[in-house]
Amino acid sequence: MNNFGLRVLSAVVLGGLVLLVTYFGGLLFHLMIALFAGALLYEWLAMVGDGLRLPTRLALWALLLIGLVPLVFNMDAAVVVFVALVAMGCGIGLEARRSGTWVAGGLVYALVAAVSIHQIREGGSSGLAAIVFLFSVVWATDSFAYVFGRLIGGRKLAPRISPSKTWSGALGGALAAVIAGTGSARLMGLQPGFVLAMAALVLSAVSQAGDLFESAVKRRFGVKDSGNMIPGHGGVMDRVDGLVAAGLALYLIGLLVGGIHEPSRGLFYLP
Repeated sequence: MNNFGLRVLSAVVLGGLVLLVTYFGGLLFHLMIALFAGALLYEWLAMVGDGLRLPTRLALWALLLIGLVPLVFNMDAAVVVFVALVAMGCGIGLEARRSGTWVAGGLVYALVAAVSIHQIREGGSSGLAAIVFLFSVVWATDSFAYVFGRLIGGRKLAPRISPSKTWSGALGGALAAVIAGTGSARLMGLQPGFVLAMAALVLSAVSQAGDLFESAVKRRFGVKDSGNMIPGHGGVMDRVDGLVAAGLALYLIGLLVGGIHEPSRGLFYLP
């Protein structure tokens, strides 16, 4: 099987599994999020943690587990966020004497991703609508940015960070994200209007910024791929960098309009 076929097969199988688990939610979804966070920390440390002492490495993993316990057992939202923030703070303090916060950044990255996605999915039908909206926007952005970039080409978006990305790809991905986001909202029983269309546009831009951030980290440490966990795609980070950024943005928007206990209901109210 050639690399393109392997990429397609991996995307279909993994994407289908993620959607199935997300649909049912519950403990299985919480465990999937925990595994997702673990994969992010593992790949981050592989990129930036060269020479990291074993005690420090074990301490970071212990802090990740502590931060994930309230999430896995679906405790109160305030407890989930508070424990994750404490774990992040301890991780940053642990690495304060080193050459910066690159290593501790992996703990922050993993926990921010896990908490954001977990909290967006909470809230029954509204949570499901919100997470499907998020997935649709990010996946459409990724796919069509690549397609438009290859078909049209043109001016580079950020040549020093990611030479292959173009403005035509970025704009094409954003347009596809608006269509996919509003379409998924309608599919979930919502009446998408201007607000959701603008939310999709903003999340698409944030998703692409998250992609560029990961590219900058890889370039900083001389790494081509974050890992090789996903056949044909590279590492988990390579596939979810945009999702992490857009997930955080959607969660923060939800906090502002829906509150800490029901962030999804602010934009995606379903009875």
